[in-house]
Amino acid sequence: MKTVPRAAPIPRPPPRGRIIGAYLRLTKPRIVELLLVTTVPAMILADRGLPSLGLIAATLAGGTLCAGGANAVNQYLDRDIDEVMARTRHRPLPAHLIEPRRALAFGVALVLAGFFWLYLTVNLLSAALSVAAAVFYVFVYTAWLKRTTPQNIVIGGAAGAVPVLVGWAAVEGRVGVPALVMFAIVFLWTPPHFWALSLRYQRDYAAAGIPMLPVVAGRDATTRQIVVYSYLLVASSLVLAPVGHLGPVYVTAALVLGLLFVRGAHRLRRRGNPSASLGLFRYSIAYLALLFASVAVDTIVSHGL
Repeated sequence: MKTVPRAAPIPRPPPRGRIIGAYLRLTKPRIVELLLVTTVPAMILADRGLPSLGLIAATLAGGTLCAGGANAVNQYLDRDIDEVMARTRHRPLPAHLIEPRRALAFGVALVLAGFFWLYLTVNLLSAALSVAAAVFYVFVYTAWLKRTTPQNIVIGGAAGAVPVLVGWAAVEGRVGVPALVMFAIVFLWTPPHFWALSLRYQRDYAAAGIPMLPVVAGRDATTRQIVVYSYLLVASSLVLAPVGHLGPVYVTAALVLGLLFVRGAHRLRRRGNPSASLGLFRYSIAYLALLFASVAVDTIVSHGL
């Protein structure tokens, strides 16, 4: 008697909660949080005090939508290399939790929602700047620079510096000189921050064919550039004090945090091991958050609020 082969079981769709979590992960919440950390201090400095909580909430909501949408489109475009790299292969698209076309539609919808939200609740300039940052991140960095030049993160980092301009514009309706200095701080912070991470995952980027600086120029050249950018970063942070009329709270924080950043960069230059690169990467996150927090604290203390 012949046995009839059993049909292969139909794969069950992932639980709804897992799908919702996957869509959330498409927005890269940790990166969005870091971007928002720079927005509120810029608003406080522009206002010379504490803006209305409604304006802060509206600006953060719109910025979250635009940045999250850009990150989702970034993952749509990078799904091929994310599948190769060990660090990223568990993201929603390589893990096949979300269809690529749905991820793309989700990202575009978030950016559009962010634009209209900011336009209706804040002002047109903030909305335009947020969308410009998203477009730059998607088309200039992700689709072009990331795969073609080791200077990808240097130029592409401009997108991550825009939130300070958005915050300033939300309060004043224009972009002031202190906002441009804060833009420069984030812009100069991005290369040492990201190169420290790319040193840790150099093999991943090489396997994916991404010309990150450590892959193209090697560890020695990369650590040298990290040291150079660290000094430029500290210098730009000190320029903000006279331009933004900031006092001893900020100056002290900028000096102490900056010296620690430079020390970490030199330690990485000497040792060049994964532990030192990951240590500088983690400290760089704390550095940016604490530096901008000191902008807010100094402004509030100086104005007796």
